[in-house]
Amino acid sequence: MSPLQRWFERKFTFDLPANLLPNVLERLRGSPARLEERVRSLPPAVLTARFQDAWSIQENVGHLCDLEPLWLRRAEQLLAGEGELAVADLTNRGTDEAHHNAAPLENLLKEFRSLRSRFVSILEGADASALDRTARHPRLGTPMRLIDIAFFTAEHDDHHLARITELLRLSGR
Repeated sequence: MSPLQRWFERKFTFDLPANLLPNVLERLRGSPARLEERVRSLPPAVLTARFQDAWSIQENVGHLCDLEPLWLRRAEQLLAGEGELAVADLTNRGTDEAHHNAAPLENLLKEFRSLRSRFVSILEGADASALDRTARHPRLGTPMRLIDIAFFTAEHDDHHLARITELLRLSGR
């Protein structure tokens, strides 16, 4: 198996037709369940183990929680007609300083599920006129529509789920 590509090295083409938003919403809606299935039965020692000074499984879970407010904000900005999307903290300092390994896993999973539900509700509630509206992504420098924000978020989810799988393999599970 090839190593996981670093997130910031990914290139994106945002060319999905807007009528595929319901399909992407199903990916987003399913992320909390996939995450829970992947990590819920793991012992704390496996959840919090770090390899090569990178985030543990639990820190990856916490990072998904940390980014949900960004996805929510970007969707709300686009719906409000703003031209530029919020900038992400590219250093991920919030995740590094959050001490997610000290938090109960169940709390992180509940938080992610709750925040994701809000995000999906916002996307589902968008009227047809909002589907073609765009705003510029600050790092990528490209215009994004709601489906693009949804797709980008789903890809980010899958990136961290793949990283969790990689960490499980490294731990011998």
